[in-house]
Amino acid sequence: MQESLRHVYFLSDGTGITAETLGSTLLTQFPQRQFSRTTVPFISTIAKARSVVREIDQVALREEAPLVFSTAVNEEIRNELAKCNGVLVDLIGAHVQLLEDALGSKASHQPGQAHGLGNALRYQSRMMAVEYAMEHDDGQSLRALEKAEVILIAPSRCGKTPTTMYLALQHGVYAANFPLVNEDFSSDLLPAPLRPYAAKCFGLTSNPMRLSQVRTERRPGSEYASMRQCGIELRSAERMYSAHDIPHVNSASMSVEEISAMILERMGLRH
Repeated sequence: MQESLRHVYFLSDGTGITAETLGSTLLTQFPQRQFSRTTVPFISTIAKARSVVREIDQVALREEAPLVFSTAVNEEIRNELAKCNGVLVDLIGAHVQLLEDALGSKASHQPGQAHGLGNALRYQSRMMAVEYAMEHDDGQSLRALEKAEVILIAPSRCGKTPTTMYLALQHGVYAANFPLVNEDFSSDLLPAPLRPYAAKCFGLTSNPMRLSQVRTERRPGSEYASMRQCGIELRSAERMYSAHDIPHVNSASMSVEEISAMILERMGLRH
């Protein structure tokens, strides 16, 4: 008998991004369960906190107590949320107290610090990296390619663009990406514009079935999306990577976050 969906709430007095990320990471340890997820950001008043508690309590009356992940830092808001009839996982409270004891000073208890402007210089650096990634998406520009910290190469639809954008936005990495097309597969040579930068290249690959599915969404029934074409391109790309000792990963079953972490590790990038 299939278990019912368990309601999950991600609560925050900020954007809710941290609550979603940490809470979802914990839930991955229970792959046998299915969850109905609700995120409530910017719980900035006691009135809103009480409204959310009432909603959670109503769900708790009808079914299993909801799981509640909270990253509220404001003490009054946190205390109000703690009154709910859900199973509360306070992702901030106990850790803040531990750090206050260790550092010998009080926390600011100000919301929005994790995803606000924070360090202005670091924020500006990330925005400049995003501009660079946009200009150098899909081989559109070769200008200032020497400034790239990593150049992602892969056949079409292997995940180059979302990965370079994530590296830029999240880590401030200057990342370009360059598509491998049919003419590049006539030999194992790198495309001419990339040859001076082989040491900066990182390859993505996939499996033919997954790549065919992704391409079919874009061009159904085309040769471009056929299993045969996808297999040819992936095998050719992997030969090219091997010929030039280019590190690479199979992106078929990896998230953008996992791919990015792998790139940072294998390319020795620390931001």
